[in-house]
Amino acid sequence: MKGARERYGASPLHLLAVLCSFALALYAGLRLLKGDPVAVAVWFVAAALVHDLVLLPLYTVTDRALQRLLPGRHGGPGSRAGSGSVNYVRVPGLVSLLLLIVWYPLVLRRVPGFGPTTGLAAGTFLGHWLLITAVLFAASALCLLVSTVRAGLQQRRQPRRQRPRQSRRQRRPRARKG
Repeated sequence: MKGARERYGASPLHLLAVLCSFALALYAGLRLLKGDPVAVAVWFVAAALVHDLVLLPLYTVTDRALQRLLPGRHGGPGSRAGSGSVNYVRVPGLVSLLLLIVWYPLVLRRVPGFGPTTGLAAGTFLGHWLLITAVLFAASALCLLVSTVRAGLQQRRQPRRQRPRQSRRQRRPRARKG
C-alpha cells in the first residue's frame, strides 16, 4: 500500500474519487453522444475555439488592466500577480460571469415560453442576475474593507523596531525651516 501511495502521490481515497469522476464523465459523454454525435462534436470544437481565440485574450487583457489599476498589497508593479485587492474584483466577476454563461438564455430572454416551466415571468431573470451580481460585489467590497482594517490594526500593534524600514525615497521629505 505504501509503495502505491508513493508512486501515485496521494491517498487511495483520492485515486478512487478520480476514477469515479472519470466513470461519471464517460457515462455522461456516452449519453450525450446518443442524440447527435456530429452536432455535439461541432459544439465542443466551436466552444474550444471561441474560448481560446476570443474569451481567453479578452479576460487576460482585463485581468492585466485590473492588476495595473489595483496593485498588490505590498504595492507597485513589482508585487506578486494575483495578490492584494485584485482578487476582490476577480472572484465576484468570475462567479457573475459564470452565472451569466450558464443562464444566458433566460437572462437575455432567448428561450420563449419558459415562464410556465419556472413559474416566473421572462423579465425577472435579468433583474435577479443583476441583483446577485450586486450582492457578490458588495460582499467582496465588505471583505476588502475588513481585510484592510485588520491589516491596519496589525501594523499598529507591531512594535516600531519590527516594522520594515522605509528607504529614503519612500520617506516623505521634511519641511525645512528657512
